Amino acid sequence: MPNIKPISELRNTTEISELCHNIKEPVFITKNGYGDLVVMSMETYERSQAMADLYRKLGESEADLAAGIEPLDGEAVFRSLREKYGYGDI
Repeated sequence: MPNIKPISELRNTTEISELCHNIKEPVFITKNGYGDLVVMSMETYERSQAMADLYRKLGESEADLAAGIEPLDGEAVFRSLREKYGYGDI
């Protein structure tokens, strides 16, 4: 369930910060009863950006597969990188 707070509660910055860190979800801020802002911890923001990036990459991979593009073999890619940069058995 979304956490919704009126904009007047932004005066209590410490409380809003603690809430964002504790619930690990965005806090929706309203102004005159309408949605206005979203506040979240850096951890929550970074997690949401990582998930969006993952979904984007998965979408690209699915599109490649649908277009008939063969996926790369992971072991072959790492072997090629080791040979190219001389890292041996990393």
